[in-house]
Amino acid sequence: MGADEFDYVALHELRAGLFVDLDLGWMSHPFPSSRFKITNNRQLEVLRGLGVDRIRYVPSKSDPVETPVDAAATEGEDSTAVDFETDRLRVQREQRAAARLAQQESLLQCERRFVESTEQYRKALSLVGSRPAEALKVGEKVVRDMAIEMAAQGDSAIRLLTEAAGDKAAMHPVNVTVLSLLLGKSMGLSEAALRDLGIAAFLHDMGKLNLPERVRRWEEGFSAAENKVYQDHVAQSVAMAREMGLSSGAINVIAQHHEMVDGSGFPARLKQDAIDVGARVLSLVNRYDGLCNPVKMAATMTPHEALAMLFAQQKTRFDGKALSAFIRMMGVYPPGSVVQLNDERHALVVSVNSARPLKPRVLIHEPAVPRHESIVIDLEKAPNTSIRRSLKPSSLPVAAMDYLQPRQRICYFYEAAANGSAANLSA
Repeated sequence: MGADEFDYVALHELRAGLFVDLDLGWMSHPFPSSRFKITNNRQLEVLRGLGVDRIRYVPSKSDPVETPVDAAATEGEDSTAVDFETDRLRVQREQRAAARLAQQESLLQCERRFVESTEQYRKALSLVGSRPAEALKVGEKVVRDMAIEMAAQGDSAIRLLTEAAGDKAAMHPVNVTVLSLLLGKSMGLSEAALRDLGIAAFLHDMGKLNLPERVRRWEEGFSAAENKVYQDHVAQSVAMAREMGLSSGAINVIAQHHEMVDGSGFPARLKQDAIDVGARVLSLVNRYDGLCNPVKMAATMTPHEALAMLFAQQKTRFDGKALSAFIRMMGVYPPGSVVQLNDERHALVVSVNSARPLKPRVLIHEPAVPRHESIVIDLEKAPNTSIRRSLKPSSLPVAAMDYLQPRQRICYFYEAAANGSAANLSA
C-alpha cells in the first residue's frame, strides 16, 4: 500500500494512533483539520458521533495501540477538559465559517466593481463620437474613484477575479487601469501624474474603434500593411483624446504607450527619458496583460511566465525602475499562478498584498473539503507552508484542475490588504 493510500475502519474498531482522513466537508465535523492522528478519548467520542458507518484512515501514517478504546472509557475524563476542547473546536469552526463568508463577500464586491468599471468603459466609448466631453467625465469618475479608494486603503491586495467578470472587450482597459494605478502609486507618482496615467490607461485603445475589426488586436504574422493599420490606433486615440479635452499629460501618455526605452517601439521610436514616466508604466502593464490575455488562447502565458519573460527576455525594452517596482508589486507568483507547495499540494494564487508579495493568499486543493466550503489561506500566517514552484495548468491532475479552476483569461481588481484573510487558520 502506498504512502498516501487509505483504508476504512468500523466505528467499534477506532483506537488511538490511527491517522484518520475524514471524507467530509469541514462544516460536517468540529475538528480544525480533516486529517489527524487520534490521540485522546474525546476525539474518539466525536468521531463515533459523526453519523457515518466507517471512518477512512491512512495505514502508513497510523500507529494504533493494541486495544480499541471503548466509548465508556471516556466517562472518567475530566468534564472541564472535555468542555474546553469542545469550545475550542467550535470557535475554530466558527472562525473558518466567518473567514469563508468574508472572503466570498470581498470577491463579490471586487467583481461588482470590475463589472461596473467595464460598463462605464463601454458607456464612455459610446459617447466619444457624439458627446466627447461627457465621455471624458465618465472615464474621469471611474479613475478618480479608483485612486481615492487605493489611497484610503493604504496597502492594496491585487485580487484575481472569475473569468465571467465583465465582458472580454472591456477587460483589457480595466485590467490595465487597475495595475497602472497601483504601479504608479508604488513608484510614488504625484497625484496629477497618477490622474493622467489613470485616464490614459482607461482610454488608451479607444482609437481602435476606427480600425477594421481584424486588426484591432495585434497578432504574430501581421503583414507590413496590417502592422501599419494597427499602429495607426495610437494617432486615432490621440485625436479622440484632444477632442474630449484630456490634459496634455494624459495625451502624452496615450501618444507614447507603445514606445519602448530601447527605441524599438512606435510611432516615434522614442528612447529613455524622452518617454513620459506614465507612458513607461503603461507600456509595461499593457504588455503584461497582452501576454496573459492574447488574441489566440494557445499563446496564453501564466502570470508567472509572463513576468519571467518580461524580466529575462524583454527587460531592455522597459524602464528599469518601473519593471523592478512591478515585480515587487506582483510578486514572483502573481494572482492567477498555479503552484505546487512544499508539501506537494497544488494551489491557485488568488491574491497578492502589494506590500508583502512573497506571501500571497492561495486556494489549496483539499480533496476532503468541498470547493464551495474552501477558504483562502494567507501564507504569511502559515509559516510552515510555502510555494515550491510554478506549474502550467495543463500539468495539474484532473481532480486538482476541477477544484482550482485556473483561469484562461486573467482579470484583476484591488481590495484592502486585510480583507478576507484567513488569519490564524492552519494551511
